[in-house]
Amino acid sequence: MVSKPLLLAWLTSIIAMVGSLFFSERMGFSPCTFCWYQRILMYPLVIFLGIAFYRNDRTIYRYVLPVSFIGMLVAGYHYALQKIPSLHEFSTCTNGVPCSGQYINWFGFITIPFLSFVAFMMISIFMLVLRKYK
Repeated sequence: MVSKPLLLAWLTSIIAMVGSLFFSERMGFSPCTFCWYQRILMYPLVIFLGIAFYRNDRTIYRYVLPVSFIGMLVAGYHYALQKIPSLHEFSTCTNGVPCSGQYINWFGFITIPFLSFVAFMMISIFMLVLRKYK
C-alpha cells in the first residue's frame, strides 16, 4: 500500500528543489548564504524521501523531521531578515548577495525564503502524519 503522506512529502521536496534551481539557473538569481543553507537541507530530502517512498519505509520520519524542522528555522530567520528592517544589522551575509535582498515579492509577502519555509513546513506536517499513522 502506498503511503500518501510519504508521496506528498517527496513531491514537495522535488518541487522545492526544482523551484530553487529554476530561480538560480533560469532566472539568474544568485543564492545568498541562507539560501545555500536551505538548499543543503532540502536537496538530500529529495533522495531520502524518494528511497523511502520506493521502499515504503514509514520510519523515515525519524530522520526527515529534524532536518525539516531545522530548515523551517533557517527559512523563518531568513524571511525575518527580509521583512523586519531592524534585523538587517544582524545579517551574517557580508559577501556577495545580501540575505535581506528580495528577488521576488509576490503579493507583498511571498519571497523565496517564504516559499522554502512553506515547503519545509509541509514536509514536516506530512512526516508528523506519517508518524501518527505508521
